[in-house]
Amino acid sequence: MQLNTLLKTLPLIHFSLVMGLVVFTGFVYWKNPDFNAEMNSADIFTYLVPIVAAVGYFASKALFQKLINTIAHNGGPQNKLGRYQLASIIKYALLEVPTILALIAYYLNSNMLHLVIALCLIIYFFSQRPTRKKVLDDLKLSLEEQRELDLKN
Repeated sequence: MQLNTLLKTLPLIHFSLVMGLVVFTGFVYWKNPDFNAEMNSADIFTYLVPIVAAVGYFASKALFQKLINTIAHNGGPQNKLGRYQLASIIKYALLEVPTILALIAYYLNSNMLHLVIALCLIIYFFSQRPTRKKVLDDLKLSLEEQRELDLKN
């Protein structure tokens, strides 16, 4: 995999996932514009959504960092780019699942807490947009590896 290829496909994947969540949020709100700020202790989603959101957030950060740290010791720059893409997609999945759960919970119960959690996760997800600088910083490529990637592009 080449750096330019990664820098075209990974932002496209990221953008598609974020826009899918934004469209789904709009659909859910359009179908159920009611707001309920009460905490219903009998509703399982009141407990499940914040826990799954927190686990997804922290797991995405920790697992991504763990995968990035293992990349530094494996193979050449081409292999590192492929493994970086896989680590990023795993991170995105760990953010997308709790967001979808929160949106479904909002749709079913009209609880504002679920919508706020979903919006916070979408904003964080959007902030994880891959850029050339982020990729190179995360991979900690040596100057020689950076030159090799730049020459192949």
